[in-house]
Amino acid sequence: MKKAILLIVMAGLLISIMPALAQDPVELRITWYSDGNEGEVLRGLLDEFEAANPDIKVVVDEVDYANGIQQLLPVQVEAGEGPDMARVTNFDAYKGLYLDLRPLVADAAYWDESFPAAALAALYGPDDTNEIYGFPNQFTVTGPFINRTLFEQAGVEVPSDMNDAVTWEEWTTAAKQVAETLGEGTYAIAMDRSGHRFAGPAFSEGATFFNEDGTVTMDTPGFRLMSEIFIGWHTDGITPADVWIGSGGSYNAAAPYFINGQLVMYMSGSWQIANFAVNIGDAFDWEAVPNPTGPGGSTGMPGGTYMVAFAETQHPAEVARVMDYLASVDALKAFTEQTLFLPAHLGLGELTYATDNAAAAAALNVFVSEVPKLSAQAYELQFGGKAFAINNPIRDRLTQVLTGELTLDEAMAQLQQDVDDALAAQ
Repeated sequence: MKKAILLIVMAGLLISIMPALAQDPVELRITWYSDGNEGEVLRGLLDEFEAANPDIKVVVDEVDYANGIQQLLPVQVEAGEGPDMARVTNFDAYKGLYLDLRPLVADAAYWDESFPAAALAALYGPDDTNEIYGFPNQFTVTGPFINRTLFEQAGVEVPSDMNDAVTWEEWTTAAKQVAETLGEGTYAIAMDRSGHRFAGPAFSEGATFFNEDGTVTMDTPGFRLMSEIFIGWHTDGITPADVWIGSGGSYNAAAPYFINGQLVMYMSGSWQIANFAVNIGDAFDWEAVPNPTGPGGSTGMPGGTYMVAFAETQHPAEVARVMDYLASVDALKAFTEQTLFLPAHLGLGELTYATDNAAAAAALNVFVSEVPKLSAQAYELQFGGKAFAINNPIRDRLTQVLTGELTLDEAMAQLQQDVDDALAAQ
């Protein structure tokens, strides 16, 4: 009798536990990287989502950009061991591996109306026509920053105060004068180790990569001119050499030199604004300035990051709910305002950026004014499916010139071959 009672009690306990087990939340994972406070903002938004959707738990795995995003994530996704979602910049690496959200999201028409068609199509493979694989959660524009305090300490006029159209040669001369006046420990000018970062200045100097017949030509007078200016920064010792030469083959930013007040002019982009607002504070006066001008105009490079979903997920319906939320007006508006990025959504309306930092607010306005100046070549490079096939060889071959492994002539020949091979393999 006691055994029977015990069995009944145990059966009752199992029955009572089973609904709880059935209600255990589905766990989804996002691989993410941050330039500034983006991870913190994302976590706050997801906390709100989880409170309203207790059946889903979202884990954010923050990684560094160079190793975690550029190198490891493509391998993981290709092997079927990737996350459910990720923040990515190399759209081409995952073509054929994305989850089509169109039949899963609550209102596919909202996605079509809220994001530029070209932006959604940037994720397409050759056979894709109408899929939804993700959305651009921020827009970026490359461009330079200056340390105005260093100009003032050196008694050198800021070129853009005197002229709306300043060339790269003029900026280099002025920044070099500031660094020489202030002496050891101050560098004149630097650029992130990135072909994407180099491309905008090259286009401004008149470079053209894309021909009307669909071919790509790297060796043009404009590309060589910007290459020679850039190489001159290194031969003259006016740029921190380790940014390009000491990076071990990976992406490297010169931001620490700028933040520490050691750099007069820094070619990077709008994504640095939140970073500078937090880490420079009122240590010195910094600002964004318009992209230098040349025969090709005054253009930076468009860019940005995408939130994407991967086809290997075990929970496509739940992934679609998270993506729907993150792409919503309220969530994306909050993300944009709190991270100090340029909006990628077409209908966010007037933005109130979460900063009382006058330099950050002014820099945002400068970069917004750069968008209309972006060249057709710049858009084609970023969204035409050839970005990494071109940008990475630019980075690697220019580095070899800086280290003395190649002459510029040799590098240009190798660069063309690299690009041809990479495009043929697509």
